[in-house]
Amino acid sequence: MTDRPQYVLALDLGTTGNRGILFNRQGDIVAQAYQELTQYYPQPGWLEHHAQEIWQDTRSCIKQVIAKINIEPSKIAAIGLTVQRETCLLWDKTTGEPLHRAIVWQDRRTASICNDLRQQGKAEMIQQKTGLVLDAYFSATKLQWLINWVKQNKPDINWDNVIAGTIDTWALWNLTGRKVHATDISNASRTMLMNLDTGDWDQSLLDLFGIPAHIMPKIQPSMSLFGTTAPEVMGAEIPISALFGDQQAALFAHGCDRPGLIKCTYGTGCFLVAQTGTQIVRSQHQILSTVAWSTPQQTNYALEGAIFTTGASIQWLRDGLGLIDHAAETETLANLVPNTNGAYFVPALSGLGAPHWDMNARGAFLGLTAGVKREHLVRAVLEAIAYQVKEVVEAGNQDSEQPVSLLKVDGGAAQNNFLMQFQADALGIEIERPVILDATAQGAAFGAGLTVGFWHSYQDLVASRGVDRIFSPGEGANSAQANYSTWKKAVERAKNWIE
Repeated sequence: MTDRPQYVLALDLGTTGNRGILFNRQGDIVAQAYQELTQYYPQPGWLEHHAQEIWQDTRSCIKQVIAKINIEPSKIAAIGLTVQRETCLLWDKTTGEPLHRAIVWQDRRTASICNDLRQQGKAEMIQQKTGLVLDAYFSATKLQWLINWVKQNKPDINWDNVIAGTIDTWALWNLTGRKVHATDISNASRTMLMNLDTGDWDQSLLDLFGIPAHIMPKIQPSMSLFGTTAPEVMGAEIPISALFGDQQAALFAHGCDRPGLIKCTYGTGCFLVAQTGTQIVRSQHQILSTVAWSTPQQTNYALEGAIFTTGASIQWLRDGLGLIDHAAETETLANLVPNTNGAYFVPALSGLGAPHWDMNARGAFLGLTAGVKREHLVRAVLEAIAYQVKEVVEAGNQDSEQPVSLLKVDGGAAQNNFLMQFQADALGIEIERPVILDATAQGAAFGAGLTVGFWHSYQDLVASRGVDRIFSPGEGANSAQANYSTWKKAVERAKNWIE
């Protein structure tokens, strides 16, 4: 028994940092490591990551978690990989070097490309094929920009050696010793290049964006064998047996495997994802149709409301404005005042996602008077996060016969008790917060372990997840809901700011 593998490793490669987490047979965390990721802002509205830093951090996290509990790598049964989605890059497969920094999902540099396509009447066709709203958020226009940049700045490049991918593809290629160039269907569904009906790259979309088919990775089921780690990477050949986009991984961890179940992850952005089963459901209210996950036997789909700026606005309070030293301070400061003293925040630092999809919106504080203090601004930021979620829940309710009655939450900002209570008040429904908030990593681990037979029952795994707290609407519900209409007025003032 002691010779059998005892752990599953999840690699969670996020927008602001990269994490490695080891789970035991009980599904509990036994060790974890984290590396914060450098954010590059070369121009307003642009955001880049250094792909080599992501890979170095990944290797560092692997080494740290193995060292923390002093195990042989062979004790790890499988690896599950979950990543920030839509962020993409090009690299040379002979040298392993990226041809440009990765363009991050929040980056807005390709908004004009999207606007041109919309004027050409392409938006409806793209949405029908992909389930996605035409927006700079997705990978297609980012890859188009990168290809054009390389052609202009590196004219001697041999395009037979160039390959493309999102961060999962880049990490997988490196983990396998540069042998496997693949992605999973959940990440592929976020590129605006995959046909949602066929589950494969759409040639007409590749042609539209000028992307050669041969540079794209192979698409596999989310829970399948992607390859094994190269011995020089891990010291052992360990199967990589699950790959998810981060929001899909969280949905899987929460046990949202059938229609009517919904979760919200409070990370860099906020992402509400509702399971729709094996049927593709089309929204009438600007909610995305996307892949939840797949096995070799079936594909599950979802509806998603993607909100670009939530935790990122808290990070901005810390790093940009210097109003706080740590994210946890926001809860204390918000509780110092009974309200925002008339201040409202619009978190459009990267434009607005669902349900507006306004690439030209920009962030704003409105309603400011001389009586507004630091704590009012902080509280306004937290309230705005909850109001954004309320907007998407309301849009989703219009697409569904059954309104949302319980919201399952996870992510770093879900630790904030003020935010979670205000969210319950604003929505008028209960909020369920689990003990383990790293649902993205947990979902990747569950998927990987189930694929290789380390675990046998998905239902048992989900049932064993502990609930930390239920937040019910309280005495603040009336004012939270009353102020929502004023916040929506503030949003309208911030829209279409960049002409």
